[in-house]
Amino acid sequence: MNKYILLSIVFIFKGLVAFCNEPDSAYVFAYSTNKNNNTAGLHYAWSVDKENWHTIGPEWRFLASDFGTWGAQKKMIQPFLFEDETGLKHCIWTLNNEVGQFAHAASDDLFNWKRQSYPEVTEEGNVLDLEVSYDKASKQYLITWLSEKQEQKKWFKTTTVDFKNYDETQEITKNERLNLRSTIVLDDEEQSGSIVKVSWKRIDGIIKWHEWSLFHNQERADNTSLDAERFKDLQSVKAAISVQPEKRKKISDKLVGIFFEDINYAADGGLYAELVQNRGFEYALSDRKNRDSTWNSYKSWSIEGSDATFSIDTTEPVHVNNKHFAVLKVDKTGSGLANEGFDGIPVKIGEKYDFSVFAKSLGDNNGRLLVQLIDENKKVIAESKTGTISGKWKKYETVLEANAASEKAKIVVIPQVTGEVALDMISLFPQNTFKGHKNGLRADLAQTIADIHPKFVRFPGGCVAHGDGLANMYRWSRTVGPLEARVPQRNIWNYHQSVGLGYFEYFQFCEDINAEPIPVLAAGVPCQNSATCGHGQQGGIPLCDMDEYIQEVLDLIEWANGDATTKWGKVRAKAGHSEPFHLKYIGIGNEDLITDIFEERFTMIFKAVQEKHPEITVIGTVGPFYMGTDYEEGWELATKLEVPMVDEHYYQPPGWFIHNQDFYDRYDRSKSKVYLGEYAAHLPGRPNNIETALSEALYMTSLERNGDVVEMTSYAPLLAKEGNTQWTPDLIYFNNNEVKPTVGYHVQKLFGQNAGETYIPGTIQLSDNSEDLKKRVAMSVVQDAESKDIIIKLVNLLPAEVEAGIDLTKLNIADSDAVLSVLSGTPDDKTAIPQSRKLQVSDNLKYQLPAYSFSVIRLKTNN
Repeated sequence: MNKYILLSIVFIFKGLVAFCNEPDSAYVFAYSTNKNNNTAGLHYAWSVDKENWHTIGPEWRFLASDFGTWGAQKKMIQPFLFEDETGLKHCIWTLNNEVGQFAHAASDDLFNWKRQSYPEVTEEGNVLDLEVSYDKASKQYLITWLSEKQEQKKWFKTTTVDFKNYDETQEITKNERLNLRSTIVLDDEEQSGSIVKVSWKRIDGIIKWHEWSLFHNQERADNTSLDAERFKDLQSVKAAISVQPEKRKKISDKLVGIFFEDINYAADGGLYAELVQNRGFEYALSDRKNRDSTWNSYKSWSIEGSDATFSIDTTEPVHVNNKHFAVLKVDKTGSGLANEGFDGIPVKIGEKYDFSVFAKSLGDNNGRLLVQLIDENKKVIAESKTGTISGKWKKYETVLEANAASEKAKIVVIPQVTGEVALDMISLFPQNTFKGHKNGLRADLAQTIADIHPKFVRFPGGCVAHGDGLANMYRWSRTVGPLEARVPQRNIWNYHQSVGLGYFEYFQFCEDINAEPIPVLAAGVPCQNSATCGHGQQGGIPLCDMDEYIQEVLDLIEWANGDATTKWGKVRAKAGHSEPFHLKYIGIGNEDLITDIFEERFTMIFKAVQEKHPEITVIGTVGPFYMGTDYEEGWELATKLEVPMVDEHYYQPPGWFIHNQDFYDRYDRSKSKVYLGEYAAHLPGRPNNIETALSEALYMTSLERNGDVVEMTSYAPLLAKEGNTQWTPDLIYFNNNEVKPTVGYHVQKLFGQNAGETYIPGTIQLSDNSEDLKKRVAMSVVQDAESKDIIIKLVNLLPAEVEAGIDLTKLNIADSDAVLSVLSGTPDDKTAIPQSRKLQVSDNLKYQLPAYSFSVIRLKTNN
């Protein structure tokens, strides 16, 4: 029997029984345990007599705290639940034992919770043992708590009418407390919490929501390890496929793009072609939160030879934004300053490399700099000399040509005189960058990205964009202009950003690959995992500074689109791009908690951009998940403000993608369009294999079907350097010498290279109509506007072949030759690549979909 029908029967049957026998009301006991470092969240038990209690779960988390950083905070201590005069349910709780804040959230049904707030009610002491009561006469809520400081206990109170504005905190006596908490034994453990009387309908709703959640989690856990038993009798499946061109519809022409984030060393040491690590001597202990004593201005630098030493100075730097530089003291010529690069410097025989350095002599001896590349055996494989350095900072350049190859070379700068010389911004670039740009991108890596044919590039990241605290926000204007004037900073993923790959380079790359640039700026709040600003994202840019920040957003649009005579257009033109970049989109916010502070700042930015630049499409954010408080509140805000597009994110197991192919079928077409900015299928161990790739392909056919509401999509993350990976899976792995696209990459590439602007509906009739089969065989048909080609995408996530008969009589096929590309393998295959060949076609095409495969058939038409 279909499991959905079975589940519905269970729910209906339980509903009928409840209708006949349910009480009018019952009691809910709300509590939290101290398990998992107090992150267990809000739990419920129910009773009709306050004597016999029944847990729902047990220990199911109906509400989790969003306060502070993951791993260290997100705690819920001693929650207190109560109902107001309108029937709205409120929960307040202690956040930790240190801060003078507490948390508040409200709900209509006790499982869908509205946004959280964290009012600060005391500057000294903590907030423990909270309770709330309502004074009908004053129509105010009285909140009282215990505060412990230096072994002293004091009690305090405040009042509020709306849980947004609070009266001044006052000290009270212990006797003024109502002591509203109850202690109950549940599963042989004593728990403290609050009891609320509610209708039985409300409790029944909680129970049904919990049952649905369990069922939903069971769907999410579905994977191919179950296939051997589930499909043990399945030999083959027949499929009758037809298309309905008379029902065609326009869909987005920008459906497949890429999201670049500087994570996993994607920028420095990755896509950015600079070969010298820590070239500006700006690495700092704080980059890695003081956890690595070697991570400082000396990182990657050493003395080659025995007759020199070096130190770091900050007096009279090249530029105030890069205050550190090296002072090399040479006692005897021949020794120099060496850099090991990022896991070594890869050198190719016959290739030319551009060297540059800012240098000045600190004494009377002026001489040249000898620059060498030496291999692992200290053999010189390239060398050249600069001009004679003077007593003032000046940039010197030369070219090195390699006479041998090395995977882990070093670069050595050797003054040809004794004495002291100051060195900064020591740089080495291959001349063979992508499109030959100076300060450019690694050619093979950039080309691998370009081969997807992405229609847009989102940058500079997700969490990177809004940073770890206000001071760490990514400020676009600090990443343009001369390299020595840019402002490097800590990367939120705990390394260093030189910002050599800055906004100019991002826009230039978009132009090179004919992709729309989508810069993402912070919405005036830092990352939801920040440990600053009051322990979480409830902190934001002070309102008195928001006008200045909004101007920064508007300045970006002028920099990108303004005439070369405008203030910021001049900056762009001076960098070598006199013509505008024609920016059309801008993202504001990333996976933000939808708090009052966020809403206030986002609204200010959105309205300013809307007023000054109505031609720009603003992309909002609806949190990091496909459901829950931020998702719902984000959509409510977007609807209220009429935001043209929102950015959705979700990382889920393959089972979720299999069972949610109708996710966007039910979206309201009159509301904001969707940019699915981050998604990927995750299995335990986080592999990128045929199973994850095909589940993504299966889902992408539904994204094409819903291309009238889903405007853009991008897999995330894009890049990961081997040995420096903080997040898996990723789309493209690489080291200094190789680029290693994943199976998932090939799915993105097949969709990107076979995109269409018109969707042609179709039907699939299987010989076995069971739900398990129907959800694992999918089709999408699109037409390319330029070539008029018809593109059929077929996904088979079954362990058996599917014998398909495809009726093409309505498509007016031009000839009998089509191009077939097939990606297939066993579910755990991590190395599969597509195979292409000619396919003979006719109006009634017979095609056999291999087991666990994704097939793309590209047809010529007479239309």
